[in-house]
Amino acid sequence: MRETSARLLRLLSLLQGPVPRSGTELTERLGVDARTVRRDIERLRDLGYPVETTPGVAGYRLGAGAGVPPLLLDDDEAVAVAIGLRTAAAGTVAGIEESSLRALTKLEQVLPSRLRHRVRTLGSVTVPVPAGTAAVDPAVLAAVAAACAAHEQLRFDYASGPNASRRRTEPHRLLHTGRHWYLLAWDLDRADWRTFRLDRLRPRTPTGPRFTPREAPEVDTASGTVRRFSTGGYRYTGRFTLHVPAQVAADRITPSVGYLEPAGDDRCTLVAGSDSLDELILYVGLFGFEFEAHEPPELITRIQELCTLLTRATTAP
Repeated sequence: MRETSARLLRLLSLLQGPVPRSGTELTERLGVDARTVRRDIERLRDLGYPVETTPGVAGYRLGAGAGVPPLLLDDDEAVAVAIGLRTAAAGTVAGIEESSLRALTKLEQVLPSRLRHRVRTLGSVTVPVPAGTAAVDPAVLAAVAAACAAHEQLRFDYASGPNASRRRTEPHRLLHTGRHWYLLAWDLDRADWRTFRLDRLRPRTPTGPRFTPREAPEVDTASGTVRRFSTGGYRYTGRFTLHVPAQVAADRITPSVGYLEPAGDDRCTLVAGSDSLDELILYVGLFGFEFEAHEPPELITRIQELCTLLTRATTAP
């Protein structure tokens, strides 16, 4: 009986993968004949597990059921889930912190001691640093995701800096930089692609009519959406020349906060967005690189004002 139970758990683990398992593969992995595999499949079904037979390839996989079956994870998968839950507990989506901690506690209780030690060691030496930004309402996240998936126009109120506006969009994708959630969408009133921070967005209901998706900027290249979500949706977009090679600057500047373009062997162009001119100046200045500011004009004026102020602060009376 113990051998049969262990085999059923092993079979359940194999069926939880995304790829269907053929009967031949299951017999080889379990070390039993085809009749035993078929009998074990039926036992799992009798226990309530929705084991599906995939057409065409004569394979098996675990389908979606009414409940959540026991998840059998290998060592690396278990540690990855634990780290993800710990990160989610201090993440940027409001309301999931308690649920993440409850799930993490349940997982740690059933981990083998060797894995529990790895997870708890990581937690004991990790200090969570809040993102310092407003968390996203899960209801907003779900509503925007549903509109993206259904290709339905999305209307929303959007607050950026001191200004608020009402937008009509064709939503395309959600983007997550680690600090912020963004919506990449076609702005119907501006006839251009825009990015919107979800924590500043309040959807209006009902959603609009369905639309045919447009060809969108690529999400995974520095010349496409990375530019848009590192600068779009902000009140100011600053352009600077840094007096260092692009590869040197790239070690310090992530695509989520600014994008870089080579401008020669020893310099590069940085474009970054912010709702505050002072934040832009501080951000670039603290890198310690020599730089030149080009635009917008009010950025240059603000730098001159700060230079005068700081010079006075260091001039002897």
